[in-house]
Amino acid sequence: MPTTQELLFIFIIAGAVVLVIWTLKDLKKPGKSDSKPKSSSNPSNDQQSVILPLQLQAYERIVLFVERISPQSLISRINQPGFSVLDMQIGMVSSIKSEYDHNVSQQIYVTAAAWEAVKTVKEQTISIINQVALKLPPDANAIELNKQLLELFMAQKESPAEIAAEIINAEAKKLMQ
Repeated sequence: MPTTQELLFIFIIAGAVVLVIWTLKDLKKPGKSDSKPKSSSNPSNDQQSVILPLQLQAYERIVLFVERISPQSLISRINQPGFSVLDMQIGMVSSIKSEYDHNVSQQIYVTAAAWEAVKTVKEQTISIINQVALKLPPDANAIELNKQLLELFMAQKESPAEIAAEIINAEAKKLMQ
């Protein structure tokens, strides 16, 4: 059963995701941008009207990816009663890799800086999970791994996921200028 701290952190992450999605959708509404009226005779405007929504959706998806691979989110989705440290480690790393594979095509629509942030948070999260798991007996209860991961991430001023989300949000905002 999740602790109050874990529930609070999950609630904060969910709120942040909703806020990002709401902000990006609000930016897409007609009349919200200072752009010049589009002319149907200008092919570059037509192309931009198709590409911009795809780019914004890609940024939404990679922000969601970053949130889904945070240890707090992984623990709440993957943890099963009776899991060992090894089971949990394998489950979390597999989930991160699967999520990444599912979103790898988004790099076409985002900047190199945004995609680099995605790759970095993926690699750092896997590395941290593996480092913490190696310090524990593989057959120990997964609760110990989960506890140590949560303590580690809560103690950080900013988690890798938060840093990546800031970079991704900044890059997405540049599209709207």
